[in-house]
Amino acid sequence: MRRSELSRKTKETEVRVLLNIDGVGKTAISTGIPFFDHMLELMAYHACFDLELQARGDLQVDQHHTVEDVGLSLGQAIKEALGEKKSIKRYGWVLTPMDESLCQIALDCSGRPLLSWKVQLPVEFISGFDTLCAREFFQALANQAGLTFHVRLLEGENPHHILEAVFKGSGLALREALSLDTRRKEPPSSKGLLS
Repeated sequence: MRRSELSRKTKETEVRVLLNIDGVGKTAISTGIPFFDHMLELMAYHACFDLELQARGDLQVDQHHTVEDVGLSLGQAIKEALGEKKSIKRYGWVLTPMDESLCQIALDCSGRPLLSWKVQLPVEFISGFDTLCAREFFQALANQAGLTFHVRLLEGENPHHILEAVFKGSGLALREALSLDTRRKEPPSSKGLLS
C-alpha cells in the first residue's frame, strides 16, 4: 500500500495531505486559491492519485507561501509513500496538448532534485492565481520528492491553457514514473539504490 499522511505547520501556513499513489484520481482539495485547487485536481486525476489536501495560509500577504508549502508537502508525501522505490518504472515523459498549448514533461524519480522550467507565462493573475507561483510549486515538489523534473512549453498563448497542459502533463508523467514494473523487485538503478 503506497500511502502517506502528513501535516506541516509553520507561522505562515498549515497543510494536511493524505495521498494514495495507487488510487483512481479521487480528490478533496482546498487551498483557499480556487484556480490552484483545480490545477491540483487535474494533476491528481491524471496521475491516478487519491489526494486529500487542505491548506490554510497567509493569503492576505500573497499566495507564494501557500503554493510553495503545498508543493513541499505533496513532494514529501510522495517520497514517504514510495519508500525504497522498489519496482517503480522511475522515468516518465509525455507531450500534452491543451488547445493551442503543447507541453513536454520528462521526469526521473532519481532522488536527485532538479527543476528545469522553460515555460514563459505572462506576469498576471488567472482567475485570481498568481502565475509566478506555478514555478515555485514545481520547484518545491521536485525538491521534496527527489525528482529530476524537466518542463518545456513548446507552443502556447493562453496562460490558462498553458498551465492546464503543465499540470495535466505532470500528472501523466508521474503516473508513468511511479507505476510498478512487474519484472523488477528492486529499485530501478544499476547501483541497487535510489537515494
